[in-house]
Amino acid sequence: MDSKKVLEIFQEITKVPRESGHEEQIIKWLQDFAAAHSLECRTDKAGNVLIVKEADPGKEDVPAIVLQSHSDMVCEKNADSKHDFTKDPIPYVIEDGWMIAPETTLGADCGIGMACALELLTGSDKAGRLEALLTVSEETGLDGAMALQRGFFSGKTLINLDSEDEGQIFVGCAGGLDTTAKFNYKSVPVREGSMLVKVAITGCTGGHSGDDINRGRANAVQLLANFLYDIYPLKYQIVSIDGGNKRNAIAREAFAVLALAPSKMPRLADALVGFKATVEEEYGNVENDIQVYYTEEVFQKGAMAVDPRTARKLITALTACPHGVLAMSQEIKNFVETSTNLASVKMTEPGIIRIGTSQRSCVTAARREAGRKVEACFVQAGAEVKHESEYPGWAPVADSAVRDACVASYKKLFGKNPQVLAIHAGLECGLFTEVYPDLDMISIGPTLRGVHAPGEKLDLASLDKFVLLLTDLVVNFK
Repeated sequence: MDSKKVLEIFQEITKVPRESGHEEQIIKWLQDFAAAHSLECRTDKAGNVLIVKEADPGKEDVPAIVLQSHSDMVCEKNADSKHDFTKDPIPYVIEDGWMIAPETTLGADCGIGMACALELLTGSDKAGRLEALLTVSEETGLDGAMALQRGFFSGKTLINLDSEDEGQIFVGCAGGLDTTAKFNYKSVPVREGSMLVKVAITGCTGGHSGDDINRGRANAVQLLANFLYDIYPLKYQIVSIDGGNKRNAIAREAFAVLALAPSKMPRLADALVGFKATVEEEYGNVENDIQVYYTEEVFQKGAMAVDPRTARKLITALTACPHGVLAMSQEIKNFVETSTNLASVKMTEPGIIRIGTSQRSCVTAARREAGRKVEACFVQAGAEVKHESEYPGWAPVADSAVRDACVASYKKLFGKNPQVLAIHAGLECGLFTEVYPDLDMISIGPTLRGVHAPGEKLDLASLDKFVLLLTDLVVNFK
C-alpha cells in the first residue's frame, strides 16, 4: 500500500457529498469503484457497503480481515462560508505537512480510513481475504452498525480505521445516549418602542464531543445561556435563539436576537464587555479567538418573541444543564469515564425550541445517570424530554490476536511500543459484537485534529507511518 495513492483516493472522496443521512452519492461511488476494479460488492437495506478481495494465491489459509470505516461525515462550516455540502467538493489546502479544510470539516473522519481500505483492496500487496465494510450514518447515531445483519461479512478479525492518533491502538470505547428537550412556547408581540440586537458568541474551537471533551474548551451555547441569565434584569424578550449544531460536536457559535428598550442598551453593552473579560480569564489558556459582541438589527413591523415565562425557563435550564466531564475512570489513568455535551439549541419549527445533548460513558449505568441529570434540568423547567439512539460501549478483552499482532508490527517498524488504550469517543465496535460476538477487534488510524469542526486536518507524516503499519499488519497476519 502506498500513502500517495491513499491520499489520491481520499482526494477523490472529498469530491463526493456524504453528509450523514444523505449517503446516496458515496454509496454509488463505492459501488462504481468496486465495479471498476472487478471486486465483489454488496449493499444491504441500510446502505452499508461491503467490497471483497479474495485471498491471493498462497494466502488462502490466512484468516479473513474486515477493514471497517464509515462512509458519512460531519458537515460543519463557518457561519460566513458559502460552501454547499450537497454538491460542492470539500475545499482543502496542504501546508506545513497537514491537509486542512480551512472553512469546513475535511471528512478525514472517516474518509481516510475508507481510502486506506480501498487502496489495500486494489494495490499489489499480497494478503488473505479482505472485506471492506463501509457503514452509513455513523456520525448521527451509528445507524448503519445498528442495522447490520448477521452474515453480511465473514471475517472474524476486524480493524476499525476510525481512530485519530497515530501510535495508539484502541481496544475499547464509550457508549452513547442522545437526550432531546423540547419547549413549547407562545409567540407574543415585541413590545412597542423596543429595538432589536443580535448577541453573538463565535470563534470557539469546538471539536469532538468525545475526544475533546476533557480539553476544557468553551461551549458557545453554554456561554450564551450564562450571559442571557446574567442580564435577565434588563427584561429583554427573546426573538430568536440558535446555537451549536451536531450532537457529537462541541458548540462553536451561538446567537440570540433580543428585543429591549433603547434606554437599556448602555447596560447591555457594559454587561457584554464584562462578560467578555470573564470569558477571556476563564478560557484564555485554551481558546484564543472567542468573539463576544452584539449588532443592531433592523426592526421589522409585527416582530414576535418567545413568551416571557418560557423564555425564563429556557435560559434557566440551559444555564443549569451540565456540560463536560462528569467522571474520570477509576481503572484507566487519564481516561474520561462519563461526560455530557450541551450540543445545540434550535428554533426550526414554529412554537418549538429544541435542545440537543449527548451523553457518553463506558459504564451503562453512568451513561444513563448522566441522561437523567440532563432530563431533570429540563423537566423541572417544563420541557418534554426524550432519550434515543443509545448504543453500547466496547469492553476490552484479555486475549486478542489482532491487538498483539499490531503491537508487534508497530515495534518492529518503529522501534517502540504503541499505546494500547480505550477511547471516550463512540465507535461502532460495541454494536458489532452484538451481532458478531466472536469478533476480535482493534481501532487504529493516522493523526487527525479538529474533527467535527471547520479547520479539521490530517497529519500527512502520520499517514505515512499508518500506511506502513496497516500494510505490515495485513500482509503478515496469520
